[in-house]
Amino acid sequence: MGIRVLLIEDDETIAEPLAEGLGHFGLTVHHVTTGAEGLRGPYGDVVLLDLGLPDMDGIDVCRGIRQVSDVPVIILSARGEEADRVLGLELGADDYLAKPFSMRELVARVRAVTRRTQRTGEAADTPEPVVERGRTEALVERLRAEALAEQTPPPSLSYDEPGPQPSYAPGPLVVDRRTRQVWVGEIPVTLTPKEFELLALLTEDPGAVYSRQQILDRVWDPHYEGPTKTLDVHVASLRRKLGDPAWIQTLRGVGFRLAVQTEPGGQRVSSP
Repeated sequence: MGIRVLLIEDDETIAEPLAEGLGHFGLTVHHVTTGAEGLRGPYGDVVLLDLGLPDMDGIDVCRGIRQVSDVPVIILSARGEEADRVLGLELGADDYLAKPFSMRELVARVRAVTRRTQRTGEAADTPEPVVERGRTEALVERLRAEALAEQTPPPSLSYDEPGPQPSYAPGPLVVDRRTRQVWVGEIPVTLTPKEFELLALLTEDPGAVYSRQQILDRVWDPHYEGPTKTLDVHVASLRRKLGDPAWIQTLRGVGFRLAVQTEPGGQRVSSP
């Protein structure tokens, strides 16, 4: 069966040729013109969401969809400012494409997010070990400030320098691939699908460095052609949700790694 697309776009001059073009690539398009109609679904295999809707902001539609479904959401909007991209991704969108865009690029991104979803579903059928790390104290930071800091990491942080370690606090960080659940101590942490996959990848080998390209290949798609800033935004969001930016270390010019957590006395917290 081909890919089923829910297109939420109020501008018929955009929606009609878009639906026709997607149809030429074998995609089946269900088109609605309002946010309320979009929230009712059906969502299909992927949602293409315009932000400038007549009845409600597309950001609110994205939030509403994510509360009830993990369907991939790609935001299509003329609002290409960083704040809109960051907010959309933070609320659960899987990708953000600023207008105007080419049909081939859109189709490539649709196929990329749906392939990733299919692989994730298959992996969920295989039980995997739970990974634990010590809990940190909560540290609230604005997402944009984190994203900007991510672009300019401290000069002293290099491949040979481990950088700051998160302070120990009672309670583990638990990442369970089988149930796709995350806790910090007794508190569940809500992550978007991409944030979960990013964290799960880093916890496969804590302390090991994953290059930006490795992460994009594993978490997004080997043929991903979107902006690499998407990765920075997701890392910043994940740091905020874990409560301390030191959990995920940036190695300038190399990539990212999960900080190795130690208890007092130097005992590493590991899986049971």
